[in-house]
Amino acid sequence: MNLQSHIDALKGRHASLDSKISAEGRRPSPDSAELSRLKLEKLRLKEEMERLRS
Repeated sequence: MNLQSHIDALKGRHASLDSKISAEGRRPSPDSAELSRLKLEKLRLKEEMERLRS
């Protein structure tokens, strides 16, 4: 897997996490622990993408 395809795969996972975060936030009683876990994973992916770009 070349660098750009790896970054593209990370972007896809990042977008998927964004959708999951939005869906969880719209629930009547959002699970704060799950939201925190998803947000942390999303941040980790963003940092990895930035690291790979530099």
